[in-house]
Amino acid sequence: MKNKLNKKFQKVILESTGAVSFSVIEVIQTLWSGYGEILRLKLEGSSHKQVVVKHVQFPTKAKHSRGWSTNLGDRRKRRSYEVEMAWYTHWAGKCTSACRVPHCFAHTTEGTEVLMVLEDMDESGYWVRKQSLDFTGICTVLDWLANFHATFLGATPSADKETLWKVGTYWHLDTRPEELKVMKEGSLKRAAGKIDMALKNAHFQTFVHGDAKLANFCFQKNEEKVCAVDFQYVGQGVGMKDVAYFVGSCLQEQECEAMEGEILNYYFRELTSVLKQNRPEIDCQALEEEWRNLYPVAWADFHRFLKGWSPGHWKINSYSERVSQAVANRFL
Repeated sequence: MKNKLNKKFQKVILESTGAVSFSVIEVIQTLWSGYGEILRLKLEGSSHKQVVVKHVQFPTKAKHSRGWSTNLGDRRKRRSYEVEMAWYTHWAGKCTSACRVPHCFAHTTEGTEVLMVLEDMDESGYWVRKQSLDFTGICTVLDWLANFHATFLGATPSADKETLWKVGTYWHLDTRPEELKVMKEGSLKRAAGKIDMALKNAHFQTFVHGDAKLANFCFQKNEEKVCAVDFQYVGQGVGMKDVAYFVGSCLQEQECEAMEGEILNYYFRELTSVLKQNRPEIDCQALEEEWRNLYPVAWADFHRFLKGWSPGHWKINSYSERVSQAVANRFL
């Protein structure tokens, strides 16, 4: 397979991994809107057999699959790669095995290109990708989320432009004015600002993954452990943003509704257990009360984005409509 990496990037890969040479095994996937690709490389002369490389090439004109090729969207995507590099530099090392993330060997930029050299989670035993989950698999991811949120509870992104998003997730209102503008008029659109502020003004804040869909979790064979990838939208927020978004990514409408209580109960049991062990100063009861109340708010916040971004999306269903309507009525 032809190597498209420039000489500087090739040197960084070799020096950071201790390899004498490498070859491209496969293109794992192309990046959203034509912003590059993710490659799996075979290493020679290194203690690591393989690495995964995220090679970003900013296009002269982005091509969005749903027609959202705007300057604002382009700036958001470019910033997201700065955020991901900052995540691996300053924050990823704080994650424990209970919220496993890939090791970053190196990252660098040159001109309009970005390179990240990452641990190949397939080689590390996290080679299973899931299209759907039973409750056991859901709990594995909830364990990861609870431990991640506990680890960063109270953390604040630096004011420096090189660090994380001030508000995590890719759909929050500040970055989506165009989608809000084209939404059909209604109570959810009118309440969008208050919904956004309710999430921003919550007392208990942590770091959220920001794109915690099922596709961004790599499982071990027995599904007892999981690793998360893709940290372009990590930033401050309430943990319910990740939980609601994850649930919506792996369950059908009826399951989302029927299993809501069971899912939240499990998540908060794990979160409370971790906090009592590692952060005894935290009022776990107050945290759970606040965040449980914000679960439907987080759900409605993402639903607002979808209604503007892709009105025909499969995730727009009667359950989401009912939840969002109830939340909108609460704020109007």
